[in-house]
Amino acid sequence: MLAYTVYSEAGGVGKTSLTANLAVAHSRAGLDVLVVPLDPQDGDLSRLLGVDDERAESDADSLVRHMVGSPRGDFEDLFRTVEDIDVIPEHNSLSNLGQHLDREQQKAEDFGDAYNIHAQLRRVLGEAGVPEKYDIVICDPPATEGAHLYNAIFATRNLLLPVEPSAKGEASVEGLEDLATNFASQLNIDVGVLGAVPIGVKGTRGQEETLEDIPYDVPEVIGDRTSLMEGCWRQQCSAFEYVRSHRDRRRDYELDTLAQFDRVARYVEEQGGVDVPNPPEPGALDEDEREVMA
Repeated sequence: MLAYTVYSEAGGVGKTSLTANLAVAHSRAGLDVLVVPLDPQDGDLSRLLGVDDERAESDADSLVRHMVGSPRGDFEDLFRTVEDIDVIPEHNSLSNLGQHLDREQQKAEDFGDAYNIHAQLRRVLGEAGVPEKYDIVICDPPATEGAHLYNAIFATRNLLLPVEPSAKGEASVEGLEDLATNFASQLNIDVGVLGAVPIGVKGTRGQEETLEDIPYDVPEVIGDRTSLMEGCWRQQCSAFEYVRSHRDRRRDYELDTLAQFDRVARYVEEQGGVDVPNPPEPGALDEDEREVMA
């Protein structure tokens, strides 16, 4: 199994959209995919994929309940399947994840027991047999440091970095490199960076200079696709489903973007040593089209 966290310190760079579309791209290749979104804000991956209907229900089971040892059902009952990927929907209890974990740590220490607040997501996934059941696990934490991010990093040990093509984006990459290095050192784990994916690139000279300074492998540079991504949020689906079902005609530049998501997924799989059973022609949508191009 390959697990990775899609993370950027800079907000608004398309982190969640990239996560959702890579998850679907992995699934399109015949892989079993689980997505673990961890953002307490409303504009999150659960909203994007239309599985956030129980977010505000106080009596609902949630990932947080499982992380603090107070579940209300089986862990797999949390999973929702959409576009052939499994998602653990976000819940409002994520807003207080750090406080919940701090209380559990204090209780453990009162009894003289060890408790790692950063290891609880990894524990829950391991106890549920996720590493044996899935080929790919992707975490999507918020763009802030804290319990959400640290649990994601501890659980996955790999990072994929969406990059804003600007001086701000470049600074966020540098800051993340320091954060990951320090976190790995403190917890005695290895954290790798699979690569960086610039998003929203318009081809200006300043952006080109920024891209040249990215210190990681860049499998694809994704252009500005504001209309496509806004359509995905409006229809609550991936870009693959949006172009397939909600466009009156297929635009070449959007098909090219879908192909880029497919190629980034293949790159990530190769980096993680994942065998891909049935990779589609990049960007192909229809079954007959995929068979002809294979």
